Amino acid sequence: MSRHTLNDLLDIMTRLRDPERGCPWDVKQNFATIAPYTIEEAYEVADAIDRQDWHDLRDELGDLLLQVVFHAQMAKEAGLFDFDDVAHAISDKMLRRHPHVFGDASYDDIEAQKQGWEDIKRAERAAKGDGVDDTSVLAGVSHGLPEWKRATKLQQRAAKVGFDWPNAAPVLDKLAEELDEVRAEFADGADVGRLQDEIGDVLFVTANLARHAGVDFSQAMRHANAKFERRFRRMEALAESEGRPLAERDLAGQEALWQRVKVLERS
Repeated sequence: MSRHTLNDLLDIMTRLRDPERGCPWDVKQNFATIAPYTIEEAYEVADAIDRQDWHDLRDELGDLLLQVVFHAQMAKEAGLFDFDDVAHAISDKMLRRHPHVFGDASYDDIEAQKQGWEDIKRAERAAKGDGVDDTSVLAGVSHGLPEWKRATKLQQRAAKVGFDWPNAAPVLDKLAEELDEVRAEFADGADVGRLQDEIGDVLFVTANLARHAGVDFSQAMRHANAKFERRFRRMEALAESEGRPLAERDLAGQEALWQRVKVLERS
């Protein structure tokens, strides 16, 4: 049995989008309706890596590639660009952004390389006329990023001009301060608008703490979600094994089960 190639995948997508012979669901999709699936598939890739499930990673990378092919096919139909244009654009970008590999440039260390990367990106934005009048160090931080990622990038940019905590200790102090302000808002009546503002500050500082700790915020959240799900499911199993479902127990009884699960995990 012959192995399918990228060209086969492109042909499959062309057929799926055929108005007469294609799949009705695929035919009616557009960039906006497919975009959420693209984001979801990227997270599925990250999840497979977290679980070190390499067989699943292969499949998830295929799903993510399908998203690229889907968008490229819709763009081709609209006369905007095609998959070859996408491949050319990213190849050209990688060649341009790695002059120390594909050209004559050299960097003294990784930090110098990172600065060179940012300089090249800044020149690219200027060439396209994007934010040409925006001289802020924060220029070019995409609004399309997940908010935790955008927070981290904004903090990284600010740190380039020295606006940053020296280490994690003052960030922890700031986090405690922001939590106190949230408590004060609840004490004052919990106005939703003010709570949103104060909780946003807590999350922004939390992202800063993760950055100083060298921890990926998204990965930390995925691990926290996985831990909660694992423990909660075990609570449910324990409750069922004792003949009294979790929903029939009060909060104190549920908390007791939670603590038992934690002890079992440590044993």
